[in-house]
Amino acid sequence: MNFDPRYYLAVVMRRLHYLVLTFAAITAVAAVVAFRMQPVYESQARLLMESPRIPDSLAAPTVATAALEQLQIVEQRLMTRTNLLAIARQFDALPGIATMTPDEIVEAMRRASKIDKQAGRDQATLMTVSFRAPTAKAAADVVNEYVTRILTDNTATRTGQAQDTLQFFTQEVERLSTNLSTQSTAILEFQNKNADALPDTLDYRLTQQSNLQERLAGVERDLASLRDQRARLVEIYRSTGQLGATQITPEAAQLAQLQTDLARARAIYSATNPKVTLLESTIAELQAKIDTQAPPDANGQVVMTPLDIQTTQIDAQLAQLELQARDITTELAKLKESIDRTAAVAVQLQALQRDYDNTQVQYATATDRLSKASTGERIEALAKGQRIGVLDAATVPDAPYSPNRVKIMALGGVAGIVLGFGLILLTELMNSAIRRPTDLERHLQIIPIGVIPYISTPREIARRRWVIAAVLVVGVVGLPLAVWAVDRFYLPIDLIVDKIIKKLNL
Repeated sequence: MNFDPRYYLAVVMRRLHYLVLTFAAITAVAAVVAFRMQPVYESQARLLMESPRIPDSLAAPTVATAALEQLQIVEQRLMTRTNLLAIARQFDALPGIATMTPDEIVEAMRRASKIDKQAGRDQATLMTVSFRAPTAKAAADVVNEYVTRILTDNTATRTGQAQDTLQFFTQEVERLSTNLSTQSTAILEFQNKNADALPDTLDYRLTQQSNLQERLAGVERDLASLRDQRARLVEIYRSTGQLGATQITPEAAQLAQLQTDLARARAIYSATNPKVTLLESTIAELQAKIDTQAPPDANGQVVMTPLDIQTTQIDAQLAQLELQARDITTELAKLKESIDRTAAVAVQLQALQRDYDNTQVQYATATDRLSKASTGERIEALAKGQRIGVLDAATVPDAPYSPNRVKIMALGGVAGIVLGFGLILLTELMNSAIRRPTDLERHLQIIPIGVIPYISTPREIARRRWVIAAVLVVGVVGLPLAVWAVDRFYLPIDLIVDKIIKKLNL
């Protein structure tokens, strides 16, 4: 089928009243909607996440939240149900708020609010807060309230975190200090209780044990030598027959020697000195033995044989050496017991010292962190750390953000023209009448010799013109009046459009 522009132009001209009628109706509806729509005012404020005023290298802040993350936290806290309800009712921010339910108010506030964040590497972190309201003052008031709550919440949050951190480390330092005092007291008590078995004196006690063992061996050798000497002396006297000879002496030579030594010792040492005590006990034993062996004569002198004198001296030396051997043995037993306990004491002392060292490290760490927490708390209290600043405060807008009435009317006119052409096209597609020679060829499969067009009479032409004129008058005048009547007496057109949009989920 050949394209015939003149034919289609004639069709458009013949159906022009459809186009005019549709255009007029849609434009009228758009105009009524545009002028009936309530104006919406938008106000906005711009915020900047400022860097700390004190460099981190000098004093690190306590709150270490990333800038974008902090803005996200602030946004979520701002958009809570409680805040939105309070702000909406305080500033009458929504049309018809008195008849709205709390859920509707919260949903409408979230739709009317807009928060944009801008952040990136080597870029400033910005936040733009905007709100749309039916009045210019309400829009500015709501945005200013948003900004006030953002700044207050951010300051309170950072200050609270810094104070909580400072309080935590203060309590931690006090706890660790108490633990250190308790553990140091336990270590001191343990050392005092086991002073004779401490590992620090083990080398000294081992050396002392070795020396005592050598002394004991020497004493035992001397004892064996004196016993042998006494036995040989008795045997010599017995074999020579001088065992019964007597000789009177003032006192036994050994006893005199011991008494001389005792006098010298008393001149040098105190009465409680071990050496003085040893000499006194030796003299007492020797005197008791001499008294039993030989009674004194008429002059009060002891009558002793030479053998008695020599054996008395030897017995005195033996008694002294035996006493030394007992003392050395007793001291060796004590040393052995303390040395045997040293390993167990060392293990327990190491455990106590290890706990003390661990607590000391924790205390040093906590003290250092307490100092940093105190500095961070002062930084936040003086607002010297990272904070949100206001670049542009919200102002009352001079002109409404929407609606753009001219644009709405222009879009209505365009839609009217498009729908008008669509109506013409639909009408032609539904009309199956034969109007051109090509229609004859297509439907009847014949080629006509000639075509006689339909010639309308003047009366038919006039009647058709009157009908088109009436339809145009009804479309241009009647439809706008009908839209006005519906808007005035039934339901505002903007509410009808709003319901249609909600139904279509647009």
